[in-house]
Amino acid sequence: MSKIIDLHIHTTISDGTFSPKEVIDEAKLNGVSVISIADHDTIDEYTDELFNYARSNNIKIITGVEISTKFKGIGIHILGYNIDIHSNELKEILFKLRNIRHKYLNDVSIKLQELGYKLNVRKLDQIDAVTKAHIALDIINNPENKEKLLKQFKLVPSKGEFIETIMNEGCPAYVEKKVVTPADAAKIIRKAGGKVVLAHPVAYIHQDNMNDGDILEIIKEIKADGIEANYIFLDRNKVKYNESEKWNKFAKENNLLATIGSDFHYKDGIHPKIGLIDEDIHLENNEIDNIISTLTK
Repeated sequence: MSKIIDLHIHTTISDGTFSPKEVIDEAKLNGVSVISIADHDTIDEYTDELFNYARSNNIKIITGVEISTKFKGIGIHILGYNIDIHSNELKEILFKLRNIRHKYLNDVSIKLQELGYKLNVRKLDQIDAVTKAHIALDIINNPENKEKLLKQFKLVPSKGEFIETIMNEGCPAYVEKKVVTPADAAKIIRKAGGKVVLAHPVAYIHQDNMNDGDILEIIKEIKADGIEANYIFLDRNKVKYNESEKWNKFAKENNLLATIGSDFHYKDGIHPKIGLIDEDIHLENNEIDNIISTLTK
């Protein structure tokens, strides 16, 4: 029987909609045996209770984190695996990164309010690792914004469409956020004993107009151990891009581990489910064993 693993899952601790324990439940339901929760700039999901719950459900956890960085003005995510979650230095650095997120929240909320959008800043400020996704969801789910959203978008947009149209660079509510570089993130991860993996290169190609040369430059800058080659990207129009074959070839050519992740945030029948079940991505057991052993050794 083929094994199923998923090394890129988000929870309510950052911008997911499933609690850490609900992620375990969903993974078990989908036949997934190994997972990594890689929440944004936080490892607070990793508690003794979670590890015990995972063990009781026969699910192995590889600790993970996803650190937000900037490269030539483009947001790049760096994944860290098998990190020491008890490292006080790592916790302090991630805490500082989350403080940057809250400063961003307060700055961007001013611009959004000037544009006429209503948002619950106090409620958003209570989210430990607040993201653009939290802010966008707060706006599009607020009935007070419906008329304005319909006027601008003709329909209530998805959070991704709102972010790309209103909040990203060159948009009316753009605010520059102080972030670390990919190289900084790699150092943070390695200091905590972890392996460094570039998240979803396919997204940077189709979303940010980067090219393979840019990806290789980042790979060299972070001295990557791997790339998230097995990944499904959905653009703002819900067009799916499965370029796993290309990125697995890229990984092999550059002596990189090819990892796999759903980047699961919520269950909507469109985005990949935990374990990438129902998607055209299948790894052999020996490939899965190699990923696990490489990341955990």
